[in-house]
Amino acid sequence: MTHDRSLTATHSALRDDIGDLVTRRPVPGPGLAQVDPFLFLNHHGPQVYAPNNGGLPFGPHPHRGFETVTFILSGSLAHHDTGGHQSVIEAGGVQWMTAGSGLIHAEVSPPAFKREGGALEILQLWVNLPSRLKMTAPRYTGLQGDAIPVLTVEGGSVALVSGAYGGPRGRLGR
Repeated sequence: MTHDRSLTATHSALRDDIGDLVTRRPVPGPGLAQVDPFLFLNHHGPQVYAPNNGGLPFGPHPHRGFETVTFILSGSLAHHDTGGHQSVIEAGGVQWMTAGSGLIHAEVSPPAFKREGGALEILQLWVNLPSRLKMTAPRYTGLQGDAIPVLTVEGGSVALVSGAYGGPRGRLGR
């Protein structure tokens, strides 16, 4: 399956650090307000945290009416929320949270990462829910990298997180 496409424009990411977390935000960014349904895309890192660090700064905070899809490229991420969901996702894994009617959650560094330090790089995409799904029940799924199907495609491979490609289906999303 080949789709020919052309690049029509490029847009620089805005550097917008959060505490000592190096953060670049391409969407929205300079010259590109919002790309519906994507509310924003943050690229945290890459960077290396020293041993005995304070970890990620995303303590308990509310979300409602959208989904977050978080790709852990290096390091690890601990999640817990008021829906009773919790996990620690390692490098190569993905977490998908539907905030829906609302919940409070935290995404922080696990104790081992704070104690030992190490490399960290995360991509997080916020996806707006259509109005008919804004009040859906919150849910969460976290997958380690070895639970994500990897398909061989022309020119390389693709980790199928959501949707379908040929016969195989990703394990996250609707």
